[in-house]
Amino acid sequence: MEIDIAPGKYVVAVSGGVDSVVLLELLRARPDVQLIVAHFDHGIRPESADDRYFVQELAKKYGLPFAYDRVHLGRRASEAVAREARYNFLRRVRQAAGADAIITAHHEDDLLETAILNLLRGTGRKGLSSLQSMADIRRPLLGVPKRDIITYAKAHGLPWREDSTNTDISYLRNYARHKLLPRFEEENRQKLRQLISNAARRNAEIDQLLTNQLHLQPAANRLDRHWLIMLPHAVAKEAVAAWLRARGIRSFDKKTLERIVIAAKTYAPGKQIDVDGTHAIKIEKRQLALNPREC
Repeated sequence: MEIDIAPGKYVVAVSGGVDSVVLLELLRARPDVQLIVAHFDHGIRPESADDRYFVQELAKKYGLPFAYDRVHLGRRASEAVAREARYNFLRRVRQAAGADAIITAHHEDDLLETAILNLLRGTGRKGLSSLQSMADIRRPLLGVPKRDIITYAKAHGLPWREDSTNTDISYLRNYARHKLLPRFEEENRQKLRQLISNAARRNAEIDQLLTNQLHLQPAANRLDRHWLIMLPHAVAKEAVAAWLRARGIRSFDKKTLERIVIAAKTYAPGKQIDVDGTHAIKIEKRQLALNPREC
């Protein structure tokens, strides 16, 4: 099994499961890749400390630097909260190490599961292709099915840890993994992969168009109110989302975008609408101004 990754210095996320163990094995064989092994303990499972010790010993065996952190999210923590905490940790490690990017072990089954989940949740245009490689996060196993990863691990005698929560179908992702995806024959998996690929290409084109338009705005933290109002409602929400992401703000949802667009159309100048815990938008006569939120 080969993976496509450019030479460089990377933070590799290793949970101790079979996917990340195989990823680490493939990466450590590359002489042009420098690695920092990073492990994040969500504090969701009582045996999670054993996972950390396992990954720590694995890093020691390979002579690689090891970084970890632990929080106490508890069993009731949502997947979104756990994901945000994990990536915040990985980004801190990357910054401290001066690494080029983070590498995760997401594979083809994760790609398909995520697309199915986002369709069920009714997410927007990005939901179908949300799990992709980016400049700061590389996912070189996205084209590799889970079964091939397990086969590789067994053939090379690699040990790994099993996450006890992976069989709990009360989690929506596990339900998709164990109940929905197995019903997909290879032809249907291929069709879904093609839909994801097409969506990713269209999204990239739309994002570029939005970026070009945002460059014409009065300033980085301002939007032309009249321009926004004249856009179709759905397009206006996409424009606001792109504007916020360009400012490094990502902790918003569909309801927040709806409130912002309605406020732009109806609020009197001087009024303000909160975006998240640290940012707010002031409605002016001709512009929307993104500012630090006043306490």
